[in-house]
Amino acid sequence: MISRIGLFLVAAFMSFNVLASPVNVNKASSEEIAIALKGIGPSKAQAISSYCKETKCSKAEDLLNVKGIGEKTLEKIKADLRF
Repeated sequence: MISRIGLFLVAAFMSFNVLASPVNVNKASSEEIAIALKGIGPSKAQAISSYCKETKCSKAEDLLNVKGIGEKTLEKIKADLRF
C-alpha cells in the first residue's frame, strides 16, 4: 500500500515537471507564461507578457523592471526563461 502511494507521488511529481518548460517571454501569451514559470500567476504573467512585447527582453535581468518581479522570483524562474 505504501509503495503504491509512493509510486503515485513520484509519478505525479514527474508529470508536473513535464508541464513546466522553458518559455520565450517575447513570444508567449500570458497564459503560456503562467503555466511554464513556477510561482508566476496570471497577473504577473500578464505583466511579463506586456513588458516584453513593449520592450523586447533580451536577458533575464530585464524582468526586474516588471512590477512584482524581484531578485528572488527571478532566481526561481531564470532557468526556464528564453529570449
